[in-house]
Amino acid sequence: MFVACSTLCFARYPLERALRMIADLEFSKVEIAIQTSGPHLTPAEVTADMELAAQRIRVGPGLTPAAFDVRIDASDPAVFERQFEGVCKLAGHCAVTTVTLPAASVGTPLEVEAQRLGHLVRVASVFGVVLCIPTRIGTVTELPEHAVALCEMVDGLGLTLDPSHYVCGPHQGKPYDEVFPYVRHVHLRDTGRTPDKLQVKIGQGEIEYSRIITLLNRYDYDRLLTVHLLDIPELPFHMETEVRKLKYLLESLV
Repeated sequence: MFVACSTLCFARYPLERALRMIADLEFSKVEIAIQTSGPHLTPAEVTADMELAAQRIRVGPGLTPAAFDVRIDASDPAVFERQFEGVCKLAGHCAVTTVTLPAASVGTPLEVEAQRLGHLVRVASVFGVVLCIPTRIGTVTELPEHAVALCEMVDGLGLTLDPSHYVCGPHQGKPYDEVFPYVRHVHLRDTGRTPDKLQVKIGQGEIEYSRIITLLNRYDYDRLLTVHLLDIPELPFHMETEVRKLKYLLESLV
């Protein structure tokens, strides 16, 4: 396993500065946020000029992009498809193998979502990319059994495990071991047991990092553990300190 850092940990800064800060913290791998309303690269920018986008996400030989965290807010299916394909093309160009894209909102029939995701998995596979959906409150994956059902319905679909949403969401801290065979990427922070504590300081929450890594090892997981703190100004965090603490903790466990 490899410990990576999301650019969203430093969302208050421009992309280039966020990447430099991540490099200064001695990460070797980074997850790039490519989101329509995000603070860094957007899907439209990627689609308009892939070569420029590729240049922007590289800061030197010490830090390489290893995953994309994608959100495409496009009501026009043709625009969505074009931007998703553009992101996957960039991933293939940069040897990024994992793209995370949110699942549909809660209440969407699983059969309908499986049909949509099946098509996107096929698009991603053309570029050698694994499509993952995050385990997230408010989407059809907010319950582990639904996340697993989608993976069983869509060949090649993976999960981005974000255990915070199972600790403080509707699942309310119950076991979620059934998702681990389908995990292809991981987002980590510390979290309390109530929805208002989705993110707390490292060491003050309920995330069982050691148990998560043990279960991942059971299924021969050899991919990224991504530090994915949320850069929210209202929270009393010194972000660099918290990112460094979680980095050292994860490195001590792998």
